[in-house]
Order: sequence, then structure tokens, then C-alpha cells
Amino acid sequence: MSKTLVMIHGMFSAPWVWEKYVPFFEDVGWRCVTPTLRHHDIEPGSPPPPELGTTSVLDYVEDLEELIRGLEEEPVLMGHSMGGLLAQMLAARGQGSAAVLLTPAAPAGVLALSPAVIKSFLGPLTTWGFWRKSFRPTFKSALYAFLEGFPEEERRGIWERMVYESGRAIFEIGLWPFDRRHATRVDPAAVTCPVLVVAGGRDRATPAFAVRKVAKRYPTASYHELPDQAHWVLAQTGWQDVAALCARWLGEVAPG
Repeated sequence: MSKTLVMIHGMFSAPWVWEKYVPFFEDVGWRCVTPTLRHHDIEPGSPPPPELGTTSVLDYVEDLEELIRGLEEEPVLMGHSMGGLLAQMLAARGQGSAAVLLTPAAPAGVLALSPAVIKSFLGPLTTWGFWRKSFRPTFKSALYAFLEGFPEEERRGIWERMVYESGRAIFEIGLWPFDRRHATRVDPAAVTCPVLVVAGGRDRATPAFAVRKVAKRYPTASYHELPDQAHWVLAQTGWQDVAALCARWLGEVAPG
């Protein structure tokens, strides 16, 4: 199996979210590729490009597929949050030798809404026409949805690094029954590679009940639910244990 990891970040973020995982996996022999999703290469706090608001998850997937086709070997896909959904979509296109889904967003067909999810994305969901606008979470909403599990002194620094996200992507993921294009649809039968799915028992943005449903879609999936983890398993307290779990699983599906 490939020794290249394509690490796909999620909403409101950029490749900096992998700054702990990259050295961890490089130390155990992986080459790490950390692409920036379309229109996410802006300085935190800077106004977003106007076209970001109508950017689709399909645009993100097409960019990633182009990048993967340019690699020397078929990579392992590793995605966090929305990046986990993009990894599912790429796996269904045959673009990964394995997939690691960390607190992933759910594809069309999986009912993932709950009071906690609605509260996490209340700003966009209560803004008329949000599907053609871009959004950045307030500090209060980021604390609730994403930053549980971080020491208090680190939370504001992480929030200050967050960037704007596409309202179209939020709509396609969160309100998929109303999306006539079914942008986030994934054919489970097309995902034939090994899949690791990791859920956090304290996750509010992608709750464990929804992540559990994601894992059940794929016959090749292994599911792990970590009761003390919240959403941001890439850097919050205990991230080393999550990374080690992923490395062990990869060692099992790719011996040597």
C-alpha cells in the first residue's frame, strides 16, 4: 500500500490544523501532503473572496482529485470533519488505497441533524440566502461546536486562525434533502478500500450517533468511538492517542 497520506482539512480551517499530525506520521515513515481547499488560502480575519460563498463540495473534490492524479502513487486519504466527507467522496471515485475519517461529516442519506448540530451552525442556518454567502464562526459558537477539549488558554488562538467557509457547502452537507444536485451523495458500494471511522463521544458538530451511521454504510469500515474526545481530535487534549490509533490501524491494513 501507498506510504503517502493526503490530509484533508475541514470547514473554517486550512492545512495548519495538521501541524501536530504531520510530524507524528512523518516520524513513522509517511509522506504527508496537506492541500488547501479552494479559497481557503487567505489570512485569518481577512475578508473572503466573493466566490467562496457559492463554492460547492464538488469543487473541493474536483481540486483534490486533480492533485491526487498528479501523485506518484495512490495515497491513503485522511480527512477531518468536512474533510472526512471529502475523503468518502474521493474513495468512492477510487482515489484512495485506504481512508481515515476523523469525526467526519455525513454524506447525503444520513440524517445527522440534532439540537447540538443546529446550535453549532446557528449563524448560517438563520441567515436568509446563506447558501450563497460565506461565514466564519463567532468565538462563542466555535467554543461550543469545535473547541471543547482544548485548554482555555489555547482556545482563542485557534479561533483567531479560522477562516471563512462556503455557505453552499454548509447547505449541501447540513440540508442535503433540499439539494437538488445531491452534491454530497456517496455510493457505499463504490467504497471498496479499507476505512477507519473515528467518532468523539463529546462531539457536538459531528455527533457520534451520526458518525456511527457513516461507518455502517461501508462494509470495509472499522469504527472507534472515543468517549472523552470532542470534535477537534487533531490537536485537543489526547490527540496523540487518536493519532496512534490511526497509525496502528494503518499498520494493520498496510503491514510493513
